[in-house]
Amino acid sequence: MADLVYRWSLLVLPRLVVTLIRVWFATCRLRTRGEKQLLEMLAKGETGIAAFWHYSFLYFFYYFQKRSTSAAVMVSASRDGEYIARVARILGHVPVRGSSNRGGMQALREMINLLRQGTNGAIVADGSQGPARRVQPGCIFMASKSGRPIVPMAWAADRYFAFNSWDRTVIPYPFATVFLYQGEPLYVPPDLSSAQVESYRLALEDCLNRLYLKAWSEVGRPPHDIGTEPRT
Repeated sequence: MADLVYRWSLLVLPRLVVTLIRVWFATCRLRTRGEKQLLEMLAKGETGIAAFWHYSFLYFFYYFQKRSTSAAVMVSASRDGEYIARVARILGHVPVRGSSNRGGMQALREMINLLRQGTNGAIVADGSQGPARRVQPGCIFMASKSGRPIVPMAWAADRYFAFNSWDRTVIPYPFATVFLYQGEPLYVPPDLSSAQVESYRLALEDCLNRLYLKAWSEVGRPPHDIGTEPRT
């Protein structure tokens, strides 16, 4: 019975969620910072890897579709991850299933192959299980092996709801103003040593957190995870 309910929910819930967020997020006012460089890349037919924190993934799925940019997206291989994968697919993206403890290396190889073929990539830089706002090395390897730059991104909303999850996933309220920041592309050379991987990992983490703090400062709100347990 439980499996039947699960299969039925997979048919219904993702389509319902996509319909809801298309209507819901369309009411939000979007203000971008640093978007020009990304649009120029896309106009030239160049591809990259969008990297962002897990709390922000749902709005980014919508944003990429609105910019007519499909992307290969890394999604957890868990049962719950199947809902996210189906939402991504309905929005025109290519879900690649894998996480640090299940199919991660295979998914990483698949992402690299898609990037080499000219598909844009999108990855939650802190992974599917965190810790929140700590870059995992997977996106560094992905950029190094594919030759595609990482484009760091972060957004904040002046009015929002945050789930009580490890990353406090954020959903902007209807008619909220969303400020979306994009940083300079980070190019990662091939054949990195362990020390170099760590250096680039820290550089990306620092960039993402600076964009994150700028976005929340611009909406006049404290960081969305203030008041939660310290990040470890």
